Amino acid sequence: MSELQNALSKSQQEQYDCVIEVESSIVENANFHRIINKFSSEAANKTLNFLLTNMENRLFTHKIHKVEYSLYRIQLCAPLTSSLLNGEMESFFHEGFILRIYLDNNIVGLGEVAPIEIHAEDLLDVEEQLRFLVHKLVGSNISFIPLLRGSFSEWIWRSLAIPASSIFPSVKCGLEMAILNTLAMNEASSFFDVISGYGSSSVEPLLDADGNDGPKQIEICALIDHSGSPKEIADVVYQLVDEGFNTIKLKVARRKNPLEDVEVIRAIRQVVGYKINIRVDANRKWTYEEALQFGSCVKHFHLQFIEEPVNREMDILKFCDESSLPVALDETIDNLKGDLFHGLKKFAHPGIVAIVIKPSVLGGFENAATVAKWAQLHKKIAIVSSAFESSVSLSVYIQFAYYLERQNAAVCKIEGRELNAAIAHGLGTYRWLKEDVTSSGIDICMSSDRYRLVASVEKAENFLKLVQINKANIQKSYSEEQTSAYQTEVDGEFFSCSFKFLKVGQNLNNRTVVFLHGFLGTSEEWIPIIRSISASVHCISIDLPGHGESKLQSLVDKSSKQRLDLSVESVANILLKLISGITSGKVILVGYSMGARIALNMAVKYKEKVIGAVIISGSPGLRNETTKRIRVAQDEAKANFLVEHGLECFLDLWYSGILWRSLRGHPNFSHIKSSRSRHKDIQGLANVLSSLSVGKQLSLWDDLKHLQTPLLFIVGEKDTKFREIAQQMCSEIERGSIADQHRQRKLFDTIVVPDCGHAVHLENPLCVINAVSKFVERWGQK
Repeated sequence: MSELQNALSKSQQEQYDCVIEVESSIVENANFHRIINKFSSEAANKTLNFLLTNMENRLFTHKIHKVEYSLYRIQLCAPLTSSLLNGEMESFFHEGFILRIYLDNNIVGLGEVAPIEIHAEDLLDVEEQLRFLVHKLVGSNISFIPLLRGSFSEWIWRSLAIPASSIFPSVKCGLEMAILNTLAMNEASSFFDVISGYGSSSVEPLLDADGNDGPKQIEICALIDHSGSPKEIADVVYQLVDEGFNTIKLKVARRKNPLEDVEVIRAIRQVVGYKINIRVDANRKWTYEEALQFGSCVKHFHLQFIEEPVNREMDILKFCDESSLPVALDETIDNLKGDLFHGLKKFAHPGIVAIVIKPSVLGGFENAATVAKWAQLHKKIAIVSSAFESSVSLSVYIQFAYYLERQNAAVCKIEGRELNAAIAHGLGTYRWLKEDVTSSGIDICMSSDRYRLVASVEKAENFLKLVQINKANIQKSYSEEQTSAYQTEVDGEFFSCSFKFLKVGQNLNNRTVVFLHGFLGTSEEWIPIIRSISASVHCISIDLPGHGESKLQSLVDKSSKQRLDLSVESVANILLKLISGITSGKVILVGYSMGARIALNMAVKYKEKVIGAVIISGSPGLRNETTKRIRVAQDEAKANFLVEHGLECFLDLWYSGILWRSLRGHPNFSHIKSSRSRHKDIQGLANVLSSLSVGKQLSLWDDLKHLQTPLLFIVGEKDTKFREIAQQMCSEIERGSIADQHRQRKLFDTIVVPDCGHAVHLENPLCVINAVSKFVERWGQK
């Protein structure tokens, strides 16, 4: 392909006519088409089987009735291998969340979300997303066909109206686990049946490699992370082999010298011989030279593979060539973004023999299955590994590992090649669980031939059907949170306003965040966001003057229906009075578009009350007088159109603009537009549109040079105009910082949110939630 591209490029650049001859092999082409035909037939048969089975059982539409999560804390036998804790501590704990999804027929499915150090997200990040999902999921229909390969991400986008990529990997995995388990429970089948496309009435036989009915089980790899002497570690390995483990994975690169790890491997081989598979995992902690030194000394110890031997991705293939040792990838795969097949392409090297797959790090079973399929098509081992989750996840991973093994058997059969030996999966972390979130742990036992330790798929399926959560290890539970609505009247200089505002969360640590919507919005559009962060802060969302249930009234002539003399500055002033009246402490403002302009004005002018502001798609006004006059005329014309033609026609005109191109393609656009049509005070809206025009607003560009209040600018990736404005604002603040020698800390930052345009908080709310939470955590104690 690259040769063809080069030939075409050369032809275009040099502008001459040519004939490009492509060499081809009829035999290879025929073989390729034969394989494609077999894969297509296999996929079509499985899909048809699924459709016929589940049309009869009416699997396609189930409504989610209730969602809740519980925080658990369980004791471990040893510290996590990824932990920075030292061995002097007497007890070790692991925390996570159990997610429950209820259907309207009281069927419930469980999922687990338990991030550890290897995840980019922490428990607080995770809980904020779970709180968002608790409310967002209720009422949703589970109507996708669970054949993986993009269906789940598409369901998230269409049903929840959020990009799947914005959900943290551990949360997405737990959500997918819970939904698939719910479907399985509803059909009286299993997780394996659901992801395989087999319904409860399916009778398709599952065959082992020899074509005979075989036991549904997988082998387990033991994990060792031991700092003892070579002899002590060899004795531990001997005990594990005696228990039935045929494969051992040893953590290396923890010692001062790679040669010390070599002596450990030597001692293990002397004790258990060469019938046991040994894997080593360096977790990217060696330099290329250290990894090569280790590799040159262990060539005769027959390692199954060395996992992540070097600390730089660019050295992996070089290490494969130089050392000739088999290599496995783990963290390298975890870091892939976007098109997984495209990202994996560079690792097709034959020296890479295995891919370690952690569903909770990759972002769920859909992504994990994609990576596994790539590995199998490239004749590499796909190994399922846990991240020290409880038996809830382990029982699912056992079924998922078995699914991948059957998938691999199908691939080998279609391609006409011999099936590899049994794969030992990285689920030996069950030995770390001194306690479990369930009343009893998952059962790992000897195989019927008493030769190896295995996990039974049938026992894993039954475990989930009968599972009981151990309430003693549950710290707290959350199902939903109600917002409280209030109405109060505040007098400004020339007008008064009867404000409606919402409150949610406890006023902990005297931290309050106030949310200001944009033109045509209301306080209610912030509800998903304020519910998500209200576990740690007190949130207030306000209907701005002329919007929702906030009513404007002139103090000069209460009977007048003329437009009130409003301005961004006068609205900022009356909001200050409102906020001061309902909260005694200082606040952080979060404003979007028109609300962002008001919030920026208040952050600059009212430093005694406002200790920080998040500016979403906002600006400090216009500097050019001609541009101002043009904008005033445009907004006046739109205000007149609103009054003359009504809100419905105005909304069609308003959302036809280029600024809303991204929003128009959003699954929730119809709902958003419909909610805007509920405003009753058309005159008030027109008044706000005209009076608060950015053309009439006093410019704050010069004020930015003297900034003393922390600001966070949030803009959408597709919103070119406001990305440029945010960049210009940062430049102004930076210039002021250089001139002001007393300013010690950087008081501004910018976040560009992917997959959205101007209405960032509506198009990609999870990213906004995380950004606001981090900002409050940093500046909320001021």
